[in-house]
Amino acid sequence: MKRSILAVASAWALLGGHAQAQVETIKVGWCARTVSSAATPFAIATKMGWFEKAGVKVELVPLPGSGDCTKLVATGEIPFSLPSAEPVLVIRPQGADVKFFYTAYQNNIYGFAVAADSPLKSVADLKGKKIGVIGMGSAGAIVARALVADAGMDPTKDVSIVVAGEGGQTAALLSASQVDALSQFDTQYALVENAGVKLRMFEHPDIAKFPSNGFVALGETLKTKRAQAVALGKGYAMGTVFAMANPEAGVRILWDVYPQTRATGKDEATALRDDMATLSARAKSWVYEKAGAKRWGENVTENYATYTAWLLKNGVIKQSIPVADMVDNTLLDEINAFDGAAIAAAAKAYKGK
Repeated sequence: MKRSILAVASAWALLGGHAQAQVETIKVGWCARTVSSAATPFAIATKMGWFEKAGVKVELVPLPGSGDCTKLVATGEIPFSLPSAEPVLVIRPQGADVKFFYTAYQNNIYGFAVAADSPLKSVADLKGKKIGVIGMGSAGAIVARALVADAGMDPTKDVSIVVAGEGGQTAALLSASQVDALSQFDTQYALVENAGVKLRMFEHPDIAKFPSNGFVALGETLKTKRAQAVALGKGYAMGTVFAMANPEAGVRILWDVYPQTRATGKDEATALRDDMATLSARAKSWVYEKAGAKRWGENVTENYATYTAWLLKNGVIKQSIPVADMVDNTLLDEINAFDGAAIAAAAKAYKGK
């Protein structure tokens, strides 16, 4: 059923909110050196003025991986970041009160990949092989060790985990057989394919519903900077809805807000196609219903508990961690206080540049 003119007008009004008088810049750790089209929700929330209206300006801080994202939050150097769960679980027993307050990627984005024509078919085939990660502090390195251990091998002896960088660098090393497999994540794999190397993912059904990345902060930060945390989560959620409804517009907004993300040396059609492929790879994990969540950003305690048990079994963490200590769902009512249908309608009608 078509929306009324009034409903669409209301949606456009939602997109055109104006700023508050005071805006505070907040730094958010982006857990890769390359800001890709996976950052589209941030760009949309910035372009549409949603962050500004809530009194914040978000500054993404590219970092080598989720380990660094987690450490900088734990030490108070940045207030928020978007890491995967594994480094958080590793650092919490050391006394760092780092908590997830918004799960952004509800499903597992990690796992092994090989060149499409590789003879390697399973984790067992990786014995004696080199596995490329974006950095030794990345979650991909942690997940690689856990998956190797889960297959009955010793990750310190039976495989070699090496740095393969990102995107084109990773593609070049894989093409030259300097690494045999990759342990990175969805959007990085899309970037490798954009660079001309077709990949084949290993099947990892046991970890499919494990949560991946989410917004984290210290427990104290969630008390003293609660409004900022809500603004960050809400703007990101609204940007996610927009991007899923109109991915092409999302990518064009990304290019406008983060010009460095637009590839050089490609015509516009090719650049748009490649960035939409990267965005599509990430959008699969944004869908929260498949993970049993009922709203944007929900930290599904059962999924975190199952993942914690799996990591403990495979030696990534040394002690069990109560899920209540690592997640905080108390901001979600405020974060989800928006009209998703109106945003989706406005996104589909968006003609801006």
